[in-house]
Amino acid sequence: MSIILFLAVLFVLVLVHEWGHYITAKKTGMRVDEFAIGFPPKLFGIKRGETDFNFNLFPIGGYVKIFGENAEEAAEMGSEPRAPQDVGRAFSERPKWAQAVVLLAGITMNVLFAWFLFSVTQMVGVPTAVEESVATEAAELYVAATLSGAPADGKLPVGAVVLGAEAGGERIETPNATEFSSFVTTHAPAPVTVNYRFKDAQETVILTPVKGLVADDPERYIVGTSLSLVETQQKSFFAAIGSGFTTTVHGFAGISVGLATLIKEAFVGQADLTNIAGPVGIVGMVGDAAAFGIVPLLTFTAIISLNLAVVNLLPFPALDGGRLVFVIIEAVTRKQVPPQWTGWVNAVGFVLLLLMMLAVTYNDISRLL
Repeated sequence: MSIILFLAVLFVLVLVHEWGHYITAKKTGMRVDEFAIGFPPKLFGIKRGETDFNFNLFPIGGYVKIFGENAEEAAEMGSEPRAPQDVGRAFSERPKWAQAVVLLAGITMNVLFAWFLFSVTQMVGVPTAVEESVATEAAELYVAATLSGAPADGKLPVGAVVLGAEAGGERIETPNATEFSSFVTTHAPAPVTVNYRFKDAQETVILTPVKGLVADDPERYIVGTSLSLVETQQKSFFAAIGSGFTTTVHGFAGISVGLATLIKEAFVGQADLTNIAGPVGIVGMVGDAAAFGIVPLLTFTAIISLNLAVVNLLPFPALDGGRLVFVIIEAVTRKQVPPQWTGWVNAVGFVLLLLMMLAVTYNDISRLL
């Protein structure tokens, strides 16, 4: 199921990204020969007008093939006869501003799609931490974290909802954080039976409080949980749009800073790759997000969309940002970059991207094993 959800999320994100390239290319007078989801060989497709819309075998990614976009193809166009309606419609023959717009359109669509998803989740209702003094009866007590080496560590999963607790013949139902902590302290060192819900399943775990884990209060008995009251809060249409925009801007900035830091650390050999996930890792993340409902799944999809936008903006060969660099160079120098050189650089960049993908995938599999 996680794989199916992953492919569905990937399909939507690729469709959004490539649609940006497609529609702007058409609107700026370029001929689009192919719109493809996945990479060849071709499985099936249809032709609409002058464009082939294809579904290919390998589902990781997609592309839009614009006439005259390939450097070698552009170099050979002058020697080949063309239909009158195709004259001036090659990517390389359009103004530099049009080329830049087409290259940036996929990135822009990913950002706009993330904004849309964040706004939708705000309207549907986003789980939000609330103070006990203002919490309503709808609030639930979530496990935000567990203390390493504490009784709850590895037994009470992060993200679980505490439904109640029982010890010494007494029981509390739907407690808040203060009530739960007080209940544990009162009955310590007796074991506490905790009832919780996790991924739509109700479970029970027995935790024995211990002392010595709180530095400033070594005599205090705890089970080692960080708890937070959470309730779903909905916003009006315009408030959700505004909040979604703010979330998108902050998310884009945060991802950009994180990626820049990773690249900087990689150059000095200090990069930590343990927190980087490739396709295999993302499959599990999609499944985990979906297990908590549609809102977490949509939020995760929005975050991935922003990640795709930031990565594609990098001035790296074969990425949109790298191709944009060539357009800027040609606009500034008013000279065309030699097609052979452009093709070679993009080919090397594509190979490097594949190697990076294999390395990240190996890292994902190593973590699973």
